[in-house]
Amino acid sequence: MSDELPTDPEQNTQAEPLSRAIGDRYLTYALSTIMNRALPDARDGLKPVHRRILFAMRELRLSPNGAFRKSAKITGDVMGNYHPHGDAAIYDAMARLAQDFAMRYPLVDGQGNFGNIDGDNPAAARYTEARLAQASEALMDGLAEDSVDYRPNYDGTLTEPVVLPSAFPNLLANGASGIAVGMATNVPPHNLHEVIDACLHLIKTPDARDDTLAGLINGPDFPTGGVIVESRESIAETYRTGRGAFRVRAKWEQEDLGRGQWQIVVTEIPYQVQKSKLIERLAEVIQTKKVPILADVRDESAEDVRIVLEPRNRAVDPEQLMAALFKVSDLETRFSLNMNVLIDGRVPKVCSLKEVLRAFLDHRREVLIRRANFRLDKIAARLEVLEGYLVAYLNLDRVIEIIRYEDDPKSLMIAEFKLSDVQVEAILNMRLRALRKLEEIELRAERDNLQAEREGLQAMLDDETQQWSRISDQLKETRNLFGKSHPEGLRRTVITDAVIVEPVDMDAMIEREPLTVILSKMGWIRALKGHQPLDAELKFKDGDGPGLALHAETTDKLMVFASNGRFYTVPANNLPGGRGMGEPLRLMIDLPNEAEVISVFPWREGEKYLVASKLGDGFVVQAGDILAQTKSGKQVLNGDALLCKPVAGDHVAVVGTNRKLLVFPLSELPEMTRGKGVRLQRYGSGGGLVAADTLSDARFVNIAEGLSWPMGGGKTRTESDLSEWLGKRAGTGRMAPRGFPRDNKFA
Repeated sequence: MSDELPTDPEQNTQAEPLSRAIGDRYLTYALSTIMNRALPDARDGLKPVHRRILFAMRELRLSPNGAFRKSAKITGDVMGNYHPHGDAAIYDAMARLAQDFAMRYPLVDGQGNFGNIDGDNPAAARYTEARLAQASEALMDGLAEDSVDYRPNYDGTLTEPVVLPSAFPNLLANGASGIAVGMATNVPPHNLHEVIDACLHLIKTPDARDDTLAGLINGPDFPTGGVIVESRESIAETYRTGRGAFRVRAKWEQEDLGRGQWQIVVTEIPYQVQKSKLIERLAEVIQTKKVPILADVRDESAEDVRIVLEPRNRAVDPEQLMAALFKVSDLETRFSLNMNVLIDGRVPKVCSLKEVLRAFLDHRREVLIRRANFRLDKIAARLEVLEGYLVAYLNLDRVIEIIRYEDDPKSLMIAEFKLSDVQVEAILNMRLRALRKLEEIELRAERDNLQAEREGLQAMLDDETQQWSRISDQLKETRNLFGKSHPEGLRRTVITDAVIVEPVDMDAMIEREPLTVILSKMGWIRALKGHQPLDAELKFKDGDGPGLALHAETTDKLMVFASNGRFYTVPANNLPGGRGMGEPLRLMIDLPNEAEVISVFPWREGEKYLVASKLGDGFVVQAGDILAQTKSGKQVLNGDALLCKPVAGDHVAVVGTNRKLLVFPLSELPEMTRGKGVRLQRYGSGGGLVAADTLSDARFVNIAEGLSWPMGGGKTRTESDLSEWLGKRAGTGRMAPRGFPRDNKFA
């Protein structure tokens, strides 16, 4: 009774500062959360709840080839024996281990409704069944061979493993996420074949560089697939520091519906994105007209993901539509990597890829040594028994006599044959059937085999090189089980460099307003509101002046044709306003410094254009073939480009620097998508022609209306009879009419 606490509260109270009391208790809680709840162990990649679930299922003998058991039974055993927390939390953790859209290599084989990619919850534990998956069996291989330490469970009645032997780097293979106190972790899943390749390389080259390991592990491999758009340099830096992010996009394709109609089909969505919420978001985007060029979205998914996106019209560019949707929906997400894990189960640390692999390999070496020592102990015990058996066989008659006639055969056998207590017990428990001569031969063979095995194990323990060789062989066996030789082991996530596609707003996306586009001589572009006079006086920078001016609308796509033969697309609504001096056009498109802008005009569907070079070669190109999807433009004309004119007549009039004019039928010009073209007018081929002569200008005319050109004083002259200059394409032509402009330009 003297050990009882005083009943008086004043005598049973300790004075302590509040800050210290709260600090000590909060620190205890924080350490408990960090080590026993939120952060995974770098060795087996599991948190305590997942480790306890797998161990409890092993104790229930739920092997991958065995029968299923009710999830409620599994959850109850885990909660009652190892994990004193709520059954709902345990069941949710087990259900995630069975979800093939959450785990790259599921550790639980579930039967029943374990949830889906739409975000629906699993059915109640009483309705579902489960057993261990093959991958979890590999994680626990050797658990009964003293490969890891055990500790008492929460009430001291049972023991549980501190960590699993883990035949493969589960931390990287399946990933992990968790929020502790003051720290968090987020590790994406990876391809097991690639991770084991990196482990084998690290075994072979212990001082391998992080960049080399990152090259072997191409990047995350999510169970839901998708496309990672990151550069190799960025991925390598993320793995080197243990912190970073990966941009993940949905995988999509354009599906042709015939007659020019098409639709986009999304077949893979980013990891951890709920498909139902993604559909809701896309429907909201349509309703709010954030992306008006998207007309409809349908979910046609069955076993596989199939989300159908319908464009507003067939003129919409699919790349631009998807680029717009990537910005406003979860069709593109960022997966943050924070490799904050427990080293040796005790110290939280943000690790690089190399450090995580090294922690796993060191763990595998420890497991190998412990299993080898366990096996040596078993061999020693068995050899002791075998030696006793062999002594018994050599003195079989005497042994039988002692057993038959002596009151204390055990003591006599120990004294007479110098046997141990274990050996004598084994001999006394021997069956009569084992006294055959054949059994003696088998015992000698078993003894020899065990001795050879013992020598091999001892040599392996004495040689670190053999240990790493044995670990390499084990990893290769695991790779054969789960690697690329099996369909499930193939890489699902595609990794590509980021291709920037600026989403060009279509007519329905912006308000349609008139603009006057001004391009200065030095390449500064701006847009004035309204259709202003094209010859109005404007301010320019010092040394600059007027270049090109045209009327357009905010919904137009402006086509810029340059002297390098490339077409560039610039959205009119993206042009800077007219209050300032504008911005350099070269900042909006990748126009080389040596290239000059030849013409700027609004793109019109269905139109055709004549493009020609200074050498007099050219062809007609469709409007749909000049649209550029990137800032680098689209190569159309090969050669030193001179002009681009819209087709607007039945004949083509061309004039060279030699003032010779040729008019020929438009039908003689071919339509092409790209190339050098054909000769429009011939220069420098003898017969009085000068080699330095080049094409000066071209114009479309209607032969019945004749040819007009401006004269001085605002007057215009028309040559109604063009028969003198009519000819075949590629002719030299004849001297231009009297009064033709001296600069050899039609306008």
